[in-house]
Amino acid sequence: MEELKLSRRIFLKASGGSAAAAAGTLLAAGTAQAQTAGATTGTTLNYPKAAVGKAGSMPVNQVVNFSYPDSSSPCVALRMGSPVPGGVGPNKDIVAYSSLCTHMGCPVTYDGGTKTFKCGCHFSIFDPENGGQMVCGQATEDLPRVLLEYDAATDTVTAVGIDGLIYGRQANVL
Repeated sequence: MEELKLSRRIFLKASGGSAAAAAGTLLAAGTAQAQTAGATTGTTLNYPKAAVGKAGSMPVNQVVNFSYPDSSSPCVALRMGSPVPGGVGPNKDIVAYSSLCTHMGCPVTYDGGTKTFKCGCHFSIFDPENGGQMVCGQATEDLPRVLLEYDAATDTVTAVGIDGLIYGRQANVL
């Protein structure tokens, strides 16, 4: 019988290729299981509905303070004066945001001259006409947007949810 000589290089190529193929198979199976598990364990928060105010009585370019989804979550609603993406009301110009900066939770104030929210602690600036987008500063997240509904029959603006995470919380609804 003839002796088969196997070089180290051929052995490593063959075993490395087999290991890579096995790892790829295991990874694909694990990803499929994770996607299936994730689809069944998703969380939907039950946000309360809370009246924010009457659209017709909201002053243009001035904040209306309210708390949402609970009394320890300060928020502001704004009637921008012209339609904005995601705006509600008869003119699609009413938006609302958490008034806690996403950097360290300091209160943000609205500057009507520049139409921006400003954080006095670390100078982050947010754009309410563009979904609360962080413009500059220390913050790395946009302001959490309060989702609103408008009832034309009663002229009422109602808070129904939040897009984003309120500073300092693991979940928006306690």
